[in-house]
Amino acid sequence: MIPVAMGLFGIAEILGNLEKSLDKEIFQARIDHIMPSLKDWAEAKWSIVRGSILGFFIGILPGAGATLATFVAYAVEKKVAAHPERFGKGAIQGVAGPESANNAATGGSLVPLLSLGIPPTAVMAMLFSALIIHGIQPGPLLIKNHPQLFWGLVASMYVGNGFLLLLNLPLIGIWIKVLKIPYKILFPLILLFCLIGAYSINNTNFDIDVMIFFGAAGYLMKKFGYECAPLILAFVLGPRLEQTLRQSLLISRGSFSIFVTRPICAVFLGVAFLLLLSNILPYIKKRRQKFDEFEE
Repeated sequence: MIPVAMGLFGIAEILGNLEKSLDKEIFQARIDHIMPSLKDWAEAKWSIVRGSILGFFIGILPGAGATLATFVAYAVEKKVAAHPERFGKGAIQGVAGPESANNAATGGSLVPLLSLGIPPTAVMAMLFSALIIHGIQPGPLLIKNHPQLFWGLVASMYVGNGFLLLLNLPLIGIWIKVLKIPYKILFPLILLFCLIGAYSINNTNFDIDVMIFFGAAGYLMKKFGYECAPLILAFVLGPRLEQTLRQSLLISRGSFSIFVTRPICAVFLGVAFLLLLSNILPYIKKRRQKFDEFEE
């Protein structure tokens, strides 16, 4: 799992950036007034509330994640703002809402992971794999069987946010210095750390080969406009899907009708079919329009 993720998100990113120009220009400016003023808090309070609620519920949805929550929160803030023309020009609501949604989505994504054993994002898939490796099965019995792990994970979210606040604000000048590292130095270092990390898992060259293979596959996926995160989710959930499919067929003695006779299962399958159809129909419509234009 880990070499696959490092290949898709590490090696593929390096290969993609090697195609781009290495020239970069860093905006020079003095950074001050890091802490928001009372006026900023007053203007952003409802944006923070809306963003937190939106981010939490979007984070629960499998496959949505913090990125989608950020864009949805920004769109909502722009729609309800009294002066939407200020967005994109430093409006505090356009920062507070999306950032609150981004942070809330992380906590929301833990709900399906810990309660149902379904990782909704690629990051949660990595956490899911780590729990499985240590013999811990995420699901409805997690709180009963491993209460110390569950509450420790909840507490770590608060502790982690506190440390992020302490680290980011005073050390923001140091993090900006990282941007000044030339790509010709940064890329080899990233590649080196990926190779060391992949090899250190089982001390075998096979893991390195897997990482390089999926790095090349991730690079081609990015070139053709495909997302890598769903592949990680499929990689994690695929074996569980096969296992539960076999269990269902054993219960029904080989009859596939068990998936449509149960109302809950039938509803979820119907929704999944509609979602697949919603992606296919625009493509078919576009192809038909091109065919009609060709005939004319």
